[in-house]
Amino acid sequence: MIRNSLLGGLCVALLAACSTAPLHTSTPPAPAPKTAADAILQEAWVSEPVPGDELDSLVAWPTEDGRVWLIATAKATHHLALYDADTGQRLRTVGGPGTAVGQFNRPNGIAVFGDLLFVAERDNHRVQAFRLPEFAPLGAFGADVLRSPYGLWVHEPAPGELELFVTDSFMADFRTMTLPPMAELAGRVKRFQVRIEDGGKLETRLLGQFGDTGAAGALRMVESIAGDPAHGRLLIAEEDRRVGSTLRDYTLAGHYNGRSLATFDADAEGVALWACSAEDGYWVAVDQLTPTRFRVFDRATLAPAGVFSGKVTSNTDGETVYAMPTPRFPAGALFALHNDVSLAAFDLRDIARALDLKGDCPR
Repeated sequence: MIRNSLLGGLCVALLAACSTAPLHTSTPPAPAPKTAADAILQEAWVSEPVPGDELDSLVAWPTEDGRVWLIATAKATHHLALYDADTGQRLRTVGGPGTAVGQFNRPNGIAVFGDLLFVAERDNHRVQAFRLPEFAPLGAFGADVLRSPYGLWVHEPAPGELELFVTDSFMADFRTMTLPPMAELAGRVKRFQVRIEDGGKLETRLLGQFGDTGAAGALRMVESIAGDPAHGRLLIAEEDRRVGSTLRDYTLAGHYNGRSLATFDADAEGVALWACSAEDGYWVAVDQLTPTRFRVFDRATLAPAGVFSGKVTSNTDGETVYAMPTPRFPAGALFALHNDVSLAAFDLRDIARALDLKGDCPR
């Protein structure tokens, strides 16, 4: 049984960000910032750096004792890292290098729904499922169709049944950043049906794949993906700066809506939904600069709502919004990776006040 589906749906965040070595689907080096920040915010906390982990993506998960965990993928050391969301204290790690269930090889994207955790592994070419809080492995899937999985997003289209989207950023040649033929971009995103049967047995089925093959809507270098069922929308980060890094607007059925957001200065990385009510709220997207520019867009119209940066946070890959109260953050927080070695936290009230955001978001 999926625990607390509604809460899981509110705090789902999916983020997968670029790999830095040796196979990389980004176009380094990042340029100097062109977009000025409307506000510079003090981080609520920045965690102690852990060099060597190469932290990539993260999710927030509420524990039964009232705490909130942040779970981050550590690509270089092949494990998951757990942090306390209120303090930034690192609690422990889970997993290690290998190919067995419960082990990882270059974990990238991560997603959570209820008490189910999903992790994409680029170099094991699969997605693993776990039961929280024990991190009990439920199984792995997708190795027969996934080539270079990066980003994940999950939602519940029917009670007890999940749909998992996986971005697959395979290339003709990673080292020269040579793209596959345009026709192959029709397989950039895979869709899986996921069920947990009685006894905890994991059942999955490939529902299909999609990706526009036209010049305007193609997903050339794709990693982060996040969705909004209330508006029938997927936002998918296009990282190929040779054509303009941006977010592409797709339907939940996988059709390009004919719209992409304005070009980012650097790589469009993590993208997260800040749901303030059933339909109101904002999108927060990472422009991977030093310092990081966080671009905020209206949830429904995708109109720009402002840009902010932190005093410390830089070179961000993944991020997640947790819009539920915690002891430290009564209105929730935005959590983001900092320079591959730390996590950073921003109070959502500070963001709303600094950008003069309207609607139902608390200030």
